[in-house]
Amino acid sequence: MNEQQFDKLLHINTVGEQYGFPKLAHYHRYEPTPYKGLEQLFAAYEMPDHPVFIDMGCGKGRVPIYVYHKFHIPTIGVEMDAGFYAEAEDNKRNYLQKVRAHAPITFIHTIAEAYEIKPRDNVFFFFNPFSIHIFRTVIHNIWKSYEQQMRDIHIILYYPPYDYLQFLHQGTPFELLHEVNLENETNINERLCVFVLKKA
Repeated sequence: MNEQQFDKLLHINTVGEQYGFPKLAHYHRYEPTPYKGLEQLFAAYEMPDHPVFIDMGCGKGRVPIYVYHKFHIPTIGVEMDAGFYAEAEDNKRNYLQKVRAHAPITFIHTIAEAYEIKPRDNVFFFFNPFSIHIFRTVIHNIWKSYEQQMRDIHIILYYPPYDYLQFLHQGTPFELLHEVNLENETNINERLCVFVLKKA
């Protein structure tokens, strides 16, 4: 299926060119995560037990709705832009009307570094949403949460920037668990990397 067909399947509207420049300099502009990459990721990678999936910088909510639809697990989207947050909520309503059921899909309007990480949150997804400075702060928050409640935690990076990878490799105890090279892509950055912090 192409992007439009996936959106139609989920009764949501997330297709479109990247647009909008955020008011905060360290945040990057919106671009929807390609469905084909998500399909490749989950064909090759398995989430930890009892996953709670967090999309940091979720835009219009595509990834949390897609992941819930595929796995029926709790998903959370964190989005700082009020317009995109409102569109994510609209997409959730449209999706829930389609499935005619309650679904644990939550969208939170805040900046990523202000999101309060819960003891059950254990899969964090990043599609290059912000600068390395914000990323470091979010990873630090995840680490603090891990110290309070040790559990297996996965970090998924889609199109991982070099500085993200360097920081995780050299500045944290996270280890590379899995790497997915995207089909029909020639750029080395067009891949997915999964890092894990294992319960001690």
